[in-house]
Amino acid sequence: MKNRENAKGYWRDNIKYVIILLAIWFAVSYGAGILLKDELNQIKIGGFKLGFWFAQQGSMYVFVILIFVYVRLMNKLDKKYGYDE
Repeated sequence: MKNRENAKGYWRDNIKYVIILLAIWFAVSYGAGILLKDELNQIKIGGFKLGFWFAQQGSMYVFVILIFVYVRLMNKLDKKYGYDE
C-alpha cells in the first residue's frame, strides 16, 4: 500500500513540475515573442531587436534550459521517492 502511495506522490510531483516548466516556456515564447514584442523591440542586442530575438531564438534557448532544469528536478524527485538506482 505504501508503494502505491509513493508512486502517486511521485506522479503528482512530476506533473506539477511539467506544468510549471511548460507555463514558463509558454510565457517566454508567447509573451515575449508575441505579446510584448513591440516593447521589447525598443531594445537591440547585436543589431537585432529583442522582440524578434525572443520570437526566433530565445524561446528555443529557454526550452533547452528547461530540459536541463527538468532533468535536475527529476533526479531530485527520484532520490526523494527512492526510485534512483
